[in-house]
Amino acid sequence: MRALVQRVRRARVVVGDEVVGEIPAGLLVLLGVTHADTEEHARWLADKIVGLRIFADDEGKMNRDVVEAGGAVLVVSQFTLYGDCSKGRRPSFIDAAPPEPAIPLYEAFINAIKAHGIPTQTGRCGAMMQVELINDGPVTLILDSK
Repeated sequence: MRALVQRVRRARVVVGDEVVGEIPAGLLVLLGVTHADTEEHARWLADKIVGLRIFADDEGKMNRDVVEAGGAVLVVSQFTLYGDCSKGRRPSFIDAAPPEPAIPLYEAFINAIKAHGIPTQTGRCGAMMQVELINDGPVTLILDSK
């Protein structure tokens, strides 16, 4: 699994004219799934992200995690995180898992985030989505599961 994590002041996902997920301050997680991923990978990555100390404490240092900061999490499926652009000009997505195995792992990741008691919103798998955000910092990290 691969996650692009952004600390945000707010974020939302729109499908057509409908807002399907929206959070105030917290984390926007774009999540990609590859063929070898498992539910263990989903839980590990969720725990890692929830524990990231990337929110400012009272002294302005990145010392708080999303729970301590009172933030929320917006998770959006993003198969293009496994796009390979090393050959030619058109990305190859053969490393991205197809929907049948990817969606249950995406849902396992979401459930692992929710298990921490964090307000969690999502995008809509397979839909054409518009993701709107205000990146705070900016702070953007890329994480891969074990």
